[in-house]
Amino acid sequence: MSGHSQFKNIMYRKGAQDSKRAKVFSKISREITVAVKEGGANAESNSRLRSALLSARSENMPKDNIERAIKKALGGGDDTDFQAVRYEGYGPGGVAIIVEGLTDNKKRTAPEVRSAFTKYNGSLGEANSVSFQFDHIGYVAYKNDAATEDEMFEAAIECGAEDIQTGDDVYEITCAIEQLAAVRDGLSKKFGDPLEARITWKLKNTVPVDTDTANTLAKLVDLLEDNDDVQSVVTNAEVQE
Repeated sequence: MSGHSQFKNIMYRKGAQDSKRAKVFSKISREITVAVKEGGANAESNSRLRSALLSARSENMPKDNIERAIKKALGGGDDTDFQAVRYEGYGPGGVAIIVEGLTDNKKRTAPEVRSAFTKYNGSLGEANSVSFQFDHIGYVAYKNDAATEDEMFEAAIECGAEDIQTGDDVYEITCAIEQLAAVRDGLSKKFGDPLEARITWKLKNTVPVDTDTANTLAKLVDLLEDNDDVQSVVTNAEVQE
């Protein structure tokens, strides 16, 4: 195990600020709706829905919002067809950026994402133009008080995890995408629900940026995250002390 988090520099921000909570809830609601349409409303048999509900709980999303999203998917009156999209490009300072989203109109979303990159000295690239700089993995996080380091390590490996790291206050467990459900469910039986369980990107190398570049990059990420169609943004930036 290591005391250094491989994820600390990933700018994956859920917008915990009060001003962004409504938008965060809207994004999670969209994920719940898509998950239910895809695999049904039974979380026990729908792995994507279970992950979405974990995200909802971690953001303290009201139960009414969750139920409304599920009913919307089951009601039959909503024929919105959301599609998963991914955009890749470079931001200020040559930082690699991956943007993932759910949209009902690619012709709307793509120009909006491209415009955000252009506004803050970035450029949108072709598919797979930067993703080679990341590993696509399953990720599960637990607070450090959920178990001892040895207990978490043994249980995670037993469930199929590939790596466990100890951060400042969390255990970060990574696995192959195909193993995410098994790792999440196996650990949940031993230690309760995790803080997070999702598919994400782990950076292979970081790009150091100075304060000015970091500030510009933060504005770009904020603009991207403010887009209703964007679900997550990751970068390989490392802000200098």
